[in-house]
Amino acid sequence: MYDALLIVGFGGPEGPDDVMPFLENVTRGRGIPRERLLEVGAHYAHFGGVSPINAQLRALVAAVEADFAAHRVPLRVYWGNRNWRPMLADTMRTMKADGVTRALALATSAFGSYSGCRQYREDLERAAIDGLAIEKLPPFFDHPSFVDALVARVTETRVRDARLVFTAHAIPMAQAVTSPYEAQLRAIAAIVAERCGFGAHDLVFQSRSGPPDQPWLAPDVGDHIDALAARGERNVLLVPLGFVSDHMEVVWDLDHQAKARADAAGVTLIRAATVGTHAKMIAMVRELVLERLEGRTMRRLTTLGDGRCDVGCCEPSRGRPRA
Repeated sequence: MYDALLIVGFGGPEGPDDVMPFLENVTRGRGIPRERLLEVGAHYAHFGGVSPINAQLRALVAAVEADFAAHRVPLRVYWGNRNWRPMLADTMRTMKADGVTRALALATSAFGSYSGCRQYREDLERAAIDGLAIEKLPPFFDHPSFVDALVARVTETRVRDARLVFTAHAIPMAQAVTSPYEAQLRAIAAIVAERCGFGAHDLVFQSRSGPPDQPWLAPDVGDHIDALAARGERNVLLVPLGFVSDHMEVVWDLDHQAKARADAAGVTLIRAATVGTHAKMIAMVRELVLERLEGRTMRRLTTLGDGRCDVGCCEPSRGRPRA
């Protein structure tokens, strides 16, 4: 029997003084020049040094707690981050002090990749405490309720006469070939596009941060907007498929940079919301937990992965994204 659900987030700064320590946590051991950190730090300064992600994770935790109470799911809910307070190790110590002995962990990342799955497993292993067993739930990219939430976010834009473009965080090709990331993204994009009545759609990538000579997944969202404009497209509905909640990469790279590219190209850019705390997303969390509590197999819409971390799967690379 499980005592708790641990929601594991990426983390983000909540004030100007947090920005550089947060970025140092994210990039530790990767040899990123300080000049690059200062450049990214300026993006946070544009928003007062505050990332939207922690507020969104607080809302997610509160919504899951309320849902568990309403449906009598007998698990306490905790929250720990990979890169900023509340830090994962601190949360796990609190859980141990509260008497939790066995918990499930849900990473706020739907798709399988090094940063999106395996690194969360490594984080949980590093923070491990004797007497507290934690089992990570698998990536949920193709869980029916998660896809329902994506469909709802596209539908609520009420946009039909636009090119449907899905976007996800770019990763180095060296990492992409060892993970199911791109295949999973393409499969879910196709399902959502069909269910929302769009005959054509595109998958593009954003937020690459590696050296210019290193190949990453492409095309870049800004370059793709320019290409669509050159073809005569004037309306683009952008769906941040690869993000569960708003990161800086959503509000800066899409709402600021991609929007500026679209404006310059004469394209109207409409951005769908991330799934966030949509009711279907919260229902999915409950369903994932109940499936495990009751020994049922996770419901899936594809056959692209079963949540295992096999040897050689999702290997790290030097150019891991900042996510």
